[in-house]
Amino acid sequence: MNTKEAQALAEALNTLKTNSTLTTLDLQNNSIGANGSQALADALKTNSTLTTLEFYYNAIGKPGAQALSEALKTNSTLTTLELHYNMIGEIGAQALAEALKTNSTLSTLNLEMNSIRDEGAQALAEALKTNSTLTTLNLQNNSIGDNGAQALAEAHKTNSTLTILDLQNNSIGDYGVQALAEALKTNSTLTTLDLQKNPIGDTGAQGLSEVLKTNSSLTTLSVGSNSIGSNGAQELAEALKTNSTLTTLNLQKNSIGDNGAQALAEALKTNSTLSTLNLKNNSIRENGAQALAEALKTNSTLTILDLHSNLIRDTGAQALAEALHTNSTLTILDLQYNSIWIKGFLAFSEVFKTNSALTTLNLEGNEIQDIIARVLFESLKNMTTLITLDLGCKSIKDDGLQALAEALKTNSTLTTLNLQKNSINNNGARALAKALKTNAALIILYLQNNLIGSHGARSLAEALKTNSTLTTLNLEMNSIRDDGAQALAEALKTNAALTTLYLQNNLIGSHGARAMAEALKTNLTLATLDLQNNSIGNNGAQALAEALKTNTTLTTLDLWGGSIGFVGAQALAEALKINSTLTSLYLQSNSVGDKGAQALAEALKTNSTLTILDLWGNSIGENGVLALSEALKSNSTLTSLYLQSNSIGPNGALALSEALKTNSTLTTLSLWNNSVGDNGSQALADALKINSTLVILILAANFIGDHGALALSEALKTNSALIALELQNNSIGENGARVLHQVSLSITCRIGQ
Repeated sequence: MNTKEAQALAEALNTLKTNSTLTTLDLQNNSIGANGSQALADALKTNSTLTTLEFYYNAIGKPGAQALSEALKTNSTLTTLELHYNMIGEIGAQALAEALKTNSTLSTLNLEMNSIRDEGAQALAEALKTNSTLTTLNLQNNSIGDNGAQALAEAHKTNSTLTILDLQNNSIGDYGVQALAEALKTNSTLTTLDLQKNPIGDTGAQGLSEVLKTNSSLTTLSVGSNSIGSNGAQELAEALKTNSTLTTLNLQKNSIGDNGAQALAEALKTNSTLSTLNLKNNSIRENGAQALAEALKTNSTLTILDLHSNLIRDTGAQALAEALHTNSTLTILDLQYNSIWIKGFLAFSEVFKTNSALTTLNLEGNEIQDIIARVLFESLKNMTTLITLDLGCKSIKDDGLQALAEALKTNSTLTTLNLQKNSINNNGARALAKALKTNAALIILYLQNNLIGSHGARSLAEALKTNSTLTTLNLEMNSIRDDGAQALAEALKTNAALTTLYLQNNLIGSHGARAMAEALKTNLTLATLDLQNNSIGNNGAQALAEALKTNTTLTTLDLWGGSIGFVGAQALAEALKINSTLTSLYLQSNSVGDKGAQALAEALKTNSTLTILDLWGNSIGENGVLALSEALKSNSTLTSLYLQSNSIGPNGALALSEALKTNSTLTTLSLWNNSVGDNGSQALADALKINSTLVILILAANFIGDHGALALSEALKTNSALIALELQNNSIGENGARVLHQVSLSITCRIGQ
């Protein structure tokens, strides 16, 4: 949505003063900008029905936030405001904080990724001392640091309404967390605290553990990626022995090791409230797993245990399996990538026979022998609770699949099955297909990266003609070829359930693509078709283009690496002039050249639905980008344009910069590896002084030197929309780097060098 459209919407909102139905307005990712947000803010001053405004990723900047904050001072109905990814900065946060001092209805405020820094956090903290309605505050990725955390902590000593505080990735250290911990000793309302990706270490964990011994309101604590070791885990475990309110503890991506796991296990023997424990990626080995298993034999509250990416091996798996024979509460167990082998899988096959609680078991990345797979799947016939089974195990073959297929014929609960990266061939696919003819539960099936050929695909296609529940089928990186694609296409003519079909890297040619095109003319459900890295050629692209003229359901088409050439691109361009449903078109590495780009550009002048166009590596050159630039001057829907490695040069960048001066919808522009040089970057810098909607600009590997860097840094001083500027692998010297660094300290944009 462009600014004019946003203003029109605001005028429409003004007419809703007496309307009593519209309560939620979703305007996410529309590049509305500051002017549009001003118009909407004016409407909010009088509108009396709207309760939820989804406004993220709209490049509203500081002025937009200030306008909305003025509206909040008088608006008395809005309860939820989502503003993440809007680059409002400290000034925008300060304005909103002022509004919170008088506003008495807003309960949820999301300011994630807005570069509000410590000053913005301090202003919000001051508002929280008097505000009595806000219950949820999300400040993820805002660089508030220890100072911001300390200010928020001080506010929590008096605030009695905030229940959820998200401070992920904010450079908060042990000082900041100590302040928060001190506040929690008296605060009795906060229930959820997220401190992930902050370097609080064992010292911070110790401070939090002291709080947990007395605090009686906190139910969820997330301290993942916090540099916590075994000592910190032991402190938290000690607190869990007496704490009676915490239900979720997230310790993922720390280094608690066996000692930490053993301490937590000991706590689980007496703790009666914790229901979710995330210990993913914590260097836990056999001893730690055995200790946790022992605790599960008596614990009756834990429902989710995540041990993804540890090293528990067979010994740990056997211990956990044994515990599941008696445990009746654990429903989700994640054991991905734990070096589990024969004995571990055999132990879980026994679990399937007796356990009646487990609904999700993830064993991906653990090698299972085919003979063991047969035993495991045989026991699946008796399992009446499992709904998700992940066995991307690298080694399941035909015999194992035969057993699984037999189980699926009678199993009525499994909805998601992941069998990627195994050795399933045509026989295995045939067995699964037979099961799909009678199975009425499975909705998602992952078979990518196996050994399925055209015969296997034909079997699956035959099943799809009668199956009415499967919605997602992933056959990436097999070898179904044209015959397999033709069979699947035939099935799509009658199948009314499948919405997503992944066929990339399958040796499909023009015949297969033409068959798919025929199916798309009548199919009414498929929304995503991925034909990436198949040599469909211009004939295949032409056929698909013809289908797009009448198809009304496909929203995403991926033809990356399809050798469609400029002829195929021209055909697709003609289709885009008529099609009104496709939103994403991926044409990377297709040799479309300048002629293909020119045709697509012409289509963009009238098309009003496409939001993503990927032309990476297509040799479109200056002529191609000139045409696309002209189209951008009038197109009002495209939000992302990928032009990496297209030899557009400085003249191409100049053309794009002219377009950016008037375009008000494009949010992402990638020009990586295009030799735009200093002249091109200077032109783009001039555009950034005017453009208020572009949020991501990628200029890596473009021979940009100090002159270009200086021009860009000047533009960033006034531009308030850009959140990311990528400048890696250029020729920027010490002077340019210094200037960019200096400007980065006072702006909201992240500069990658």
